[in-house]
Amino acid sequence: MSTAVVTGGTRGIGRAVGLRLAAAGHDVTALATSEAAEPLPGIAARICDVTDEEQVASTFSDIGPVDILVNNAGISSSNRLGRTTLAQWNHSLAVNATGAFLCTRAIIDGMLERGTGRIVTVASIAGVEGDKYIAAYAASKHAVMGLMRVVAAEAAGTGVTANTVCPTFVRTEMTIATIANIAEKTGKNLADAEAALAKATPHGRIIEIAEVVDAVMALVESDRNGQEIVLDGAPT
Repeated sequence: MSTAVVTGGTRGIGRAVGLRLAAAGHDVTALATSEAAEPLPGIAARICDVTDEEQVASTFSDIGPVDILVNNAGISSSNRLGRTTLAQWNHSLAVNATGAFLCTRAIIDGMLERGTGRIVTVASIAGVEGDKYIAAYAASKHAVMGLMRVVAAEAAGTGVTANTVCPTFVRTEMTIATIANIAEKTGKNLADAEAALAKATPHGRIIEIAEVVDAVMALVESDRNGQEIVLDGAPT
């Protein structure tokens, strides 16, 4: 049985990835900064702040050898560049990039020694294209994509793979809050606010969590390395 760790694993995309991994027979641990609000059948949950070096080191030491790591923990923020605070910038980089760095660093040598392992990071299309009002978020996603490119290069030919999934807006609590914020600021109803957000995607729709999970699982189950899978709303 393979050991899998999913960060940000108690809700949204992380929870769904963990449940799919557990259903596939993997021994799954979900890391998060708070207790799970919903049941996690077949999954062990642990409190771990992925931005804290000591917590990450201690947690992964307790878990032992890891065969699959899904770096999913993430936050978003929105502000035009001139109003983006240093605190917003640093927090985005800490969670979205440094967290993935610390978790990947904790397991990479063991994977290389065993000659097998899968690392999948959930980034964002913002890391591919960028957009208005998301300087901190886009920069952090660019950073984590760069990290995965380096890991893929260092692991090439070893049996260890590192890949990235880059979705556009996904129907998660984070996106639902964004839609509500658009509605509040523009006076639109929620349906029209969602339509306005969807229009900002290449194919005009919000994608579903299951589509992201499918992409993550496809990478876990393959030997592809150094790939960036863009989920931009095109029909699947």
